[in-house]
Amino acid sequence: MRTIKSLSRLGVVLASLAVIAVSLAGGASASTAMIPGAGSGDGAAVPDAGPGTVVHTVVVGCTPGWQIAAIAAVAALVTAFAAVVIERTRTARRRPVRPVA
Repeated sequence: MRTIKSLSRLGVVLASLAVIAVSLAGGASASTAMIPGAGSGDGAAVPDAGPGTVVHTVVVGCTPGWQIAAIAAVAALVTAFAAVVIERTRTARRRPVRPVA
């Protein structure tokens, strides 16, 4: 039984590492990608002709920091509550290993 538990935990750890790796790879910056120019067609990068249109970012109507903190706190409380309920349910269903004398 110990072997099965250790293999299960190993699987969880490997799955977690895989999710982390995929999230980091998905968030990689696209700015390092080379876009081939319309020049020779062999895929060689064409030097930039100069600055293009300048875009000014305007942020209007964002969520205040206290609301983000409140949402995170409520999510943590809901997760903790669910974990406690699940653990108590599992404990209640568990059969005793030895008969109580």
